[in-house]
Amino acid sequence: MTKQNGYNVAVVGATGAVGQKMLETLERLEFPVASLLPLSSKRSAGKKVLFKGEEVTVQEAAPEAFKGIDLALFSAGGSVSKALASEAVKHGAIVVDNTSAFRMDKDVPLVVPEVNEDDLKNHQGVISNPNCSTIQMVAALEPLRKAFGLERIIVSTYQAVSGAGVDAIDEMYLQSKQVLEGEETTKEILPTGGDKKHYQIAYNAIPQIDKFEDNGYTFEELKMMNETKKIMHDENLSVAATCVRLPVETGHSESVFIEVEKEDVTVEDIKNILNEAPGVTLQDDPANQIYPMAVDAADKDDIFVGRIRQDLDRKNGFHLWIVADNLLKGAALNSVQIAFSLKKLGLLDK
Repeated sequence: MTKQNGYNVAVVGATGAVGQKMLETLERLEFPVASLLPLSSKRSAGKKVLFKGEEVTVQEAAPEAFKGIDLALFSAGGSVSKALASEAVKHGAIVVDNTSAFRMDKDVPLVVPEVNEDDLKNHQGVISNPNCSTIQMVAALEPLRKAFGLERIIVSTYQAVSGAGVDAIDEMYLQSKQVLEGEETTKEILPTGGDKKHYQIAYNAIPQIDKFEDNGYTFEELKMMNETKKIMHDENLSVAATCVRLPVETGHSESVFIEVEKEDVTVEDIKNILNEAPGVTLQDDPANQIYPMAVDAADKDDIFVGRIRQDLDRKNGFHLWIVADNLLKGAALNSVQIAFSLKKLGLLDK
C-alpha cells in the first residue's frame, strides 16, 4: 500500500547539472514527494533550490541526514556515493545511484526500466543508473533483441560536453570565443580532468572520454561494453565501443551497427518494432531529410532513432542513428523512472 502523503526523497548533488534535472523531473512527472531534502557538499550547503514553487535550503550530505528518507537519488560523484550510499541504506532508504560506483557490482541491479525493470526486485538497498550513452542505446536495441535476437553491437558515440559537467560547457564557449578572436585557447578540463594533457574541444573532436585502460579502450568505452551485457543478461553478446567528445552542449548521438540472429529481417521490420517501443520516437524519412539530431532531442524525454539501413555486405547487419538528451534520459529521467518502477512494484513501501 502506497504511503498516503508520498515519500521522503533526498537528492544528493542537488546543486549540480544532473541534480537540478532530477528536481525538475520529479516535479514535472509528479512523483509523490511528501518532503524533499536537497543535499550537497559542505561548500554548496545553505544554497536554495526551487521545488514546486518553493525555495528549499540545501543541507550538507552526511550520514545522519538520511534519517526518515525513503528514497535517495545520488548524483554527486562516485566517491560521495561510496561514502554515503551505505549510510542511506542503513537508515532505511533505497538508493538510486547515478555514478559508476556500483554499476558492475554483482549484487547491485543496473536498470533501464524499459529493458530490465524486474531486476529491481533483487535490490539490496542500492540500484545503479547506467552510463548515459549506454541507457539510450540499450533502450532502443532491447525491443529489437527481443524480436530478432542480437549477436553483435558496434557503437561509435558523439557525446556532448555537458556529460563532463557545467565547467566543460563554460570552457567550450570560452574556447569558441577565443578561436574567433584569434587568441590562444584555455585548456583545463577535457578530455578528462584527472589526465596528463588537456585539449581544445571548440571546433574539434576528441576521441577520448575518461582515462585509457591498459587494453587501449577508455573507461567510458568499457562501461558501455560491460554495462550493455549486464543489463541485457547476455555475457556472450559481442559489444565494441569508440567514444568521442564533440563541441555540442546537450545530446549524445550514436552510430550503432547491429547483427541480428533471425534471418530475413528487413528495415521495415525494425521500424515497425521501434514504432511500438516504449520511450522511443522513430524519425526516419531520408527522402525528406528527417533524422534525429542532438539539438532537437535536447529537453525531450524520448530516445530518437533514424537512419536505419541494412548493411550492404551482411544480410543480418543493420545501421542505426540513436540520439537522446544525456542529462534527461541519460541521467535524471532514468533515475526518476526507476523511482516510479519501485513504487509500481511496491518496493518503496516495504
